[in-house]
Amino acid sequence: MTVAQTTKYVIKYVIKYKLNGERRFEFAQLENGTAEEAKAVLDAMHDQGDDVITEISVSKAL
Repeated sequence: MTVAQTTKYVIKYVIKYKLNGERRFEFAQLENGTAEEAKAVLDAMHDQGDDVITEISVSKAL
């Protein structure tokens, strides 16, 4: 068995969103590329005190 056969591939995604009305983007390794999964990543990255995360979209990185 080769390394390629035993390694799990995770595709990188671009998460586009607004943080407090300001457009932003992040690159992340997600399992499924869903908006819910992206929201969990963004919640972990940003302090949830006063930050408002909206308009989340996910696409595969080139």
